[in-house]
Amino acid sequence: MSVTDDAISRIKQMIQSGELSPGDRLPPEQELSERLGLSRSSMREAVKALATMRVLDVRRGDGTYVTSLRPSLLIETMSFILDYHSDSAVMEVFEARSLLEPGIAVLAAQRASADQIAEMEAHLDKIDETSDTEDLVTHDLEFHRMLAEATGNDYLVGLIEAIGSQTWRARVWRGVTESNAVARTLGEHRQILASIRERDETVARAAMTLHISGAERWISTELDESAD
Repeated sequence: MSVTDDAISRIKQMIQSGELSPGDRLPPEQELSERLGLSRSSMREAVKALATMRVLDVRRGDGTYVTSLRPSLLIETMSFILDYHSDSAVMEVFEARSLLEPGIAVLAAQRASADQIAEMEAHLDKIDETSDTEDLVTHDLEFHRMLAEATGNDYLVGLIEAIGSQTWRARVWRGVTESNAVARTLGEHRQILASIRERDETVARAAMTLHISGAERWISTELDESAD
């Protein structure tokens, strides 16, 4: 383990042990390096790395603080990495969706509150078959985020938001090129929501699997055609 990696590990241990909590200000660099028995240069590199990972927030002229450590904040780094994948890697993202989102639908069927279900119903009512592609994609991303939020698991919300940023272009292209895109999407969303309202986990999983597999098949076909 390098000296910098050791410094990162030591700071993480301070957070995990509760010695440092979300929002806390780190001790001055010299004091912290002396306490941990590390050089100031290795401490500085560790702080930079943890700031990149959104674990620490370096405020010029004020000090270094532990962030809120909210999952959605920490997962932003993953979203940044996904944005630099090649177009062919979008297929892998859709594959990840096919594994992740049916489980989210099951948890939503178990855990969604009446208010959350009502909010999703109201969201579905805001769009109809006359809506344009941009409105459709915005609706689609928000509906899937709301489902993740209904699980009560912030990590899942962050993952869905990260995946959504990577699949935006693919969703827009599908909306433009595929006939009946709005009606199909709305119909599938209503089936998913109906199963959640009924607390039917089996149907929720099946409805989401059908919804995601359609998108996965479409992107696979598009990539095959573009490669010809």
